[in-house]
Amino acid sequence: MIDEPAIIRAIQEGYSLECHGVHGVSHWARVLTNGLRLAETTHADPDVLALFALFHDARRWNENDDPGHGQRGADLARSLRGERFELDDARFELLYEACRVHTSDVWIGETTLLTCLAADRLDLPRVGITFDPDRVPLTIAPDLIAWADARAREDFESSEVFLRWSVKPRRT
Repeated sequence: MIDEPAIIRAIQEGYSLECHGVHGVSHWARVLTNGLRLAETTHADPDVLALFALFHDARRWNENDDPGHGQRGADLARSLRGERFELDDARFELLYEACRVHTSDVWIGETTLLTCLAADRLDLPRVGITFDPDRVPLTIAPDLIAWADARAREDFESSEVFLRWSVKPRRT
């Protein structure tokens, strides 16, 4: 069981940034869709990907350099586990670790963890940073990179994901 709308509400209660800012819900939605597209080849756990998309930037204090925000997001996930979502211990540890290390350059670990990290990195063009596939230990098809790049650069809002999460789009 994963109650994504309830998780979004819990995140928003303590979210100090603009909901539709550079690290907000549009970014989270693109990370989710990036992750699900990557999972077609990596076979990563879709529940862990969905939860990572929600929690990895959920406790940022600013839009710039924010050391510790991944750990804070992981701790938020821990606090909501059992209340807003269920994951067995092994899958939760993957989620926790992915949130905790998502800003590091350490790329070792299980495929689901690596898929989470790559899904986030594929959205870097939103802040003017070109995704570098040579820095990711996964094989990512060039068409997927181009697809994610275009969505990041245009600040694409996924109406499908927003509906799934019960989030109102910035643009109507």
